[in-house]
Amino acid sequence: MEQFEKVSIIKKANVYFEGKVTSRTVIFADNSKKTLGIMLPGDYEFSTAAAELMEILAGEMMVLLPGESEWRTYNTGDSFDVPAESRFKLKVLTVVDYCCSYIPG
Repeated sequence: MEQFEKVSIIKKANVYFEGKVTSRTVIFADNSKKTLGIMLPGDYEFSTAAAELMEILAGEMMVLLPGESEWRTYNTGDSFDVPAESRFKLKVLTVVDYCCSYIPG
C-alpha cells in the first residue's frame, strides 16, 4: 500500500536519539496505529510494548531481534516482525525510511 486513506495524523513528532530517529503517528478509522519515520545511520536499541511489523521503505539496516544471536540485513522492500514486550537492536547503515505497524495483542 503506497498511500493511506482517511487517517488522522498526530502533528507532534516522535523524536529519539537526539533527533537521529523521528516518526509521525498515523491513526486509522479502526483505531489501529502506524508510524512513518526516518532513521539516520547509527546504532540504536528500542523496546516495544506491542508487537510490531517494521517495513523498510528505503535504505539498509542490520537487525538483532530478541532471542537471536546473529544480525540480519534488511533492505528496501524487506520487513521483519518484533514480538511484544521485547527489545531489539539496529545498526542503520544508510538513511532508512520506514513504516512501523503496531499489532494489537
